[in-house]
Amino acid sequence: MKITLEIDPNLTAPEVIIRAPADSPAVDDIKQKLTSTSSEFEQITLYQQQTKFEMPVDQILFFETDGRQVWAHTTKQSFATRQRLYNLEETLPPQFIRISKAGIVNVTKIQALTKSISNTLIQFQNSHKQIYASRRYHKALEARLIDWRKLS
Repeated sequence: MKITLEIDPNLTAPEVIIRAPADSPAVDDIKQKLTSTSSEFEQITLYQQQTKFEMPVDQILFFETDGRQVWAHTTKQSFATRQRLYNLEETLPPQFIRISKAGIVNVTKIQALTKSISNTLIQFQNSHKQIYASRRYHKALEARLIDWRKLS
């Protein structure tokens, strides 16, 4: 199988084209996986006490753990999720990246990074909220930010 990535600044959303010599179960499997992955996290189920919310995933600034609970943060509110951080990391769209043992951020919402000896402070657009990235994840975070800045 050959995989090619083309960057086109004129596109408004990612586009996937599958080229194959013939339709086959393998091609159908690829289509199925791409379809389920892209639609699986257009919205995410979140909770505040007994109230259930269906939230568009692009409104999430970051996810963090507090004890055994995972919290999703928007610009003004926090919501609980019943998913584990490692499950979210595997299934969230590519604009989300792991930044510590206890956090995942949406790189499209980052306004500023402030690096110190032990960690990096991440500040978000239109929000007072912030989270720390550990040193271990700093280079991957900066690389992902550069990639997203090139795309936008």
